[in-house]
Order: sequence, then structure tokens, then C-alpha cells
Amino acid sequence: MKNIRYAAVAAILISLFAFTLIIAGWKVSAGAAVVQFTSDKVDGSFKGLKADIVFDKDHPEQAKFSATIDATSLATGFFLKTDHAKDALGTDQYPTIKFVSTEVSKSGSAYLAKGNLTMKGITKPAVIHFTFDDKGTQGVFKGDLKVIPKEFGIDHMGTPDEVMVKLTVPVVKS
Repeated sequence: MKNIRYAAVAAILISLFAFTLIIAGWKVSAGAAVVQFTSDKVDGSFKGLKADIVFDKDHPEQAKFSATIDATSLATGFFLKTDHAKDALGTDQYPTIKFVSTEVSKSGSAYLAKGNLTMKGITKPAVIHFTFDDKGTQGVFKGDLKVIPKEFGIDHMGTPDEVMVKLTVPVVKS
């Protein structure tokens, strides 16, 4: 009876250890993430990306992404456009943009992270197409996301119909 208990405990511990090996946690390299946006009317960038990332390229279905960006860090390179864009995003009232994945899958040689994007207090479904360059204990996520500003109540005069967001996120295993 004692041997059966030890075997059961050993099996549980091995299962838990194997599960933690399968799912790797990643931490964004401090200050190294690049978040840029482009449109037919304005280009710019954000700083301050923070993320909780659980990802293993061999098991993308178990991945989880939760990321925020400091919307007040928006910069266009021209103060009037920057002020206008911040006003359109309502950064005084909504200083954070957030993405939380609901499903991650392989797509050819890349991946898709489906989830919920929240901007200006409105949450809508979004899809990030991304690749992952695995370098052992380090890596780089590169992705893009199409945003339709009007879906988020961003409709000031001069707001583009579509904005492409490009992400480059260096990470280290946590």
C-alpha cells in the first residue's frame, strides 16, 4: 500500500514537472519592445509595453498573452499630430491599451493570437499574426495587428480608417 502511494505521488510530481517544461514563461526585455503604427494619415510609436507571456512554439494551443501599452507614450514626431492622436484615444481617461489572448494557433510557419483588444474603454476581438525566433533562453516575437479606429469610438476628424500596428518584442525566459 505504501509503495502505491509513493508511486502515485511520484506520478503526480512528474506530471506537474513535465507540464511546467512544456509551457515556457517569457518576460519582455526591459525597454526593448518596439511598438509602431502606420496609416495613410499618421505614423508613430508607443513605449512602455508590459506583458505576461506563456508560450512554447511546439504547443501554441497552450499559450497565453496578456499585454498592456502606455497609451500616453504615443509619439508621432510632430507635437500637433501627437496631441491630436492622444486626444482621439482619450489618453487622459484611458491611459492603457490592453490585449488578452483567448486562443493561439499555428498558421503555416507563423502563429495567430486571437483575443480581445481594449482601447478607449471599448473591447473588440482582434488577431495578432506573429512569428517567434527562439534562441534558447531568449527570443523575439514579431507581429502585426490591423486596427479599425472607428470600432473603438476613435472618430476625430482626420482619424484614419485603418491602422497597422507592428510589434517587435525581445523576451527572456522567466
